[in-house]
Amino acid sequence: MAEAAYLPGRQARAARMRMDTARILKRFFFCERALIVAQSGWLAAIADLDVKTLLPRMSWEDAMTADALRDRVFELRYPSRLMERGDDAPVIEVFEEAINAPSAEALILSLARVFKPALLAAYMDYLEVGDELADGPTLRFLRVAVDEKEEQVAELTAFADALLTAAPDKLAEAEAWTNALAARLDAVGGLTLTDPHPAAATIELPGRTLFQLAQRPARDPRFHLCRYYWPDVVDKTFPYGDGVMLQLRSAVSHINEAWAVETGGAILQAFADTLDWEFIYDAARWTYDESRHTRMGLDRLRSWGFEPEEIPLGTYIYDSAYGQDPVVRLGMLFYFETKNIGKKHARAAAFESYGDAVSQHDMEFDWADETIHAHYGSHWHGRLLEKLPWRIPELETLRQTCDALVKATVDSATDADREDIRRVAEAMIDKARRIGLKAAEDDT
Repeated sequence: MAEAAYLPGRQARAARMRMDTARILKRFFFCERALIVAQSGWLAAIADLDVKTLLPRMSWEDAMTADALRDRVFELRYPSRLMERGDDAPVIEVFEEAINAPSAEALILSLARVFKPALLAAYMDYLEVGDELADGPTLRFLRVAVDEKEEQVAELTAFADALLTAAPDKLAEAEAWTNALAARLDAVGGLTLTDPHPAAATIELPGRTLFQLAQRPARDPRFHLCRYYWPDVVDKTFPYGDGVMLQLRSAVSHINEAWAVETGGAILQAFADTLDWEFIYDAARWTYDESRHTRMGLDRLRSWGFEPEEIPLGTYIYDSAYGQDPVVRLGMLFYFETKNIGKKHARAAAFESYGDAVSQHDMEFDWADETIHAHYGSHWHGRLLEKLPWRIPELETLRQTCDALVKATVDSATDADREDIRRVAEAMIDKARRIGLKAAEDDT
């Protein structure tokens, strides 16, 4: 009797089984997570406003990819919900060094030359050998991730060139840091579809500086730098105003949400390990939203004809939490969201009556974002209170603390501070009125 024969089953698409695939995607997830934390924690120390407000978009994109990776791992490993580094630790640890860059310039250069290209290449390799029948869901979101990573690499390369041109004294250090990271990644086998391995020898990272949050925010020198970004903050006799004054005040407030961008990044980094992935995912979106609001203000002011040096860029809200527990920064973000959200509809209606569609548009979308943020603040404060009851104050106590800290910072304003911001604001108002008169004349 002839031996049993089987139908052939050796096809290229069967190269990786379910658990093999889950292990690769888990590796990708942890590498994305490391970069989200690094990019977020560094925001306050980055001066260039374009980098400060576009890096959060990248973190949000990375978070969307990481979330899809994580969900897919859970699907493939069902019913297990474990996400452990395991044998992937050697490569994950290289990505986690990103946050310990010696400078913002070194961070951006390493993202542009090492980390983002590594993820891009790995995703492209995965797509090349992926099985559309068995693993179609993964292939779909990795195609999106490839498009995003290609754009990120181009943007980060341009940012690195601009930052290092402005600070040539940082070039040698940034190059050394980036080259050492590349060598360390190579030493563990790189980020590939095969398992990494421990490095044969330790490769030193020159300039490595254990990350610490910037307690004073860096500011773009192209703008008019100040502590208080509008006179009414420190001078109650200066009216909030309506008409042109309200249009300007709103736009200046929007661009000065740079403090919220920095704060969103700060709390993401601070509580990433305590609250884990769901918080990172929400905080990345929160920070990205604040970056869009900042760019809304810049876009409107530039469209009206204002140059950066005419636009005040302040620090006082971020400064108010100097040296405080990171929960105070969470409280600041939540406090200002809930404090101002009720005024958005009235201001949008006012802009509509002025025929200012873009200010109305931005205010309406800002309102929609901030309703989400109010939930984030309440939810994550509550989760922190559950986890760290000995450290986290009740919400009302936290609000009172934030109010007192901001008041103390405002009360510390000097006559020079008040005179400076009044001069800048009055110059903007005068220019805006001239622009408005000219536009009216052109219409007639």
